[in-house]
Amino acid sequence: MAVDPDKVDGRQAPRQFAKLSYDRFREMAQDPQLSASEKIGYPDQFRDGCEPAIFADFCNKLPALNRPGATVLDIGCGCGELTRMLIAHCQAQQQRLLLVDSDEMLQQLPGGGDALRIAGRFPEQLAGALGAQLGAGADAIICYGVLQVAFLDANPFRLLDEAMALLAPGGALLLGDIANASKLRRFLCSDAGRHFHKAYMRSESDPEVPAFAPPGDRIDDAVVLGLMQRARNAGFDAYVLPQPAALPLSNRREDLLVTRP
Repeated sequence: MAVDPDKVDGRQAPRQFAKLSYDRFREMAQDPQLSASEKIGYPDQFRDGCEPAIFADFCNKLPALNRPGATVLDIGCGCGELTRMLIAHCQAQQQRLLLVDSDEMLQQLPGGGDALRIAGRFPEQLAGALGAQLGAGADAIICYGVLQVAFLDANPFRLLDEAMALLAPGGALLLGDIANASKLRRFLCSDAGRHFHKAYMRSESDPEVPAFAPPGDRIDDAVVLGLMQRARNAGFDAYVLPQPAALPLSNRREDLLVTRP
């Protein structure tokens, strides 16, 4: 049985969660039939109860989140529990928080709080406006699960360039939860991946993964490493980092951390 990298561990991902565009997210945000996790493109089983571990990973990779008074920017914040945790955390730390997403998505968040909500598509509509709002720059920028959207219907390299330009000296940008088709293939070709596939599919058949299949419209190693190299060539430090094993998609996703010296 061939395994499509667009499938989740051999199971077909729900259609509405595959290859999502910015405009599709705007539609999903207003769909009353979807849960908060589903509105941001995740089946409930991949987010419910997992947010504390994801947030702890944020705080580990972005030390400024632990510093009172820091300026924090979340690009493509969505409306899920993770964003609500970030709002509460920044308020408790007396940090300045800017949330960027479509107006439809931002409207799903509860009112109140001190976070500044900025509606629009980054960077096409907002790069200049955000630079003016931030002034000296952001100490921590979170851009989680967004790169694959830019890869499909925008320019991921421009997203990186414009986000790096918003960093304060010593600041860090987390391009997180990158769906890497190459990483997924490596996992499915491993002993652990084969055992995982067999248990999940209740089958004795190994997954058949083409070793040199073209990536098509999916992010692969060439894209991730190209982004890392671009950041370094622009004078930033950049690292491809694994996700903790406790995160639900850690066997096929990874993070890119960019820091401004």
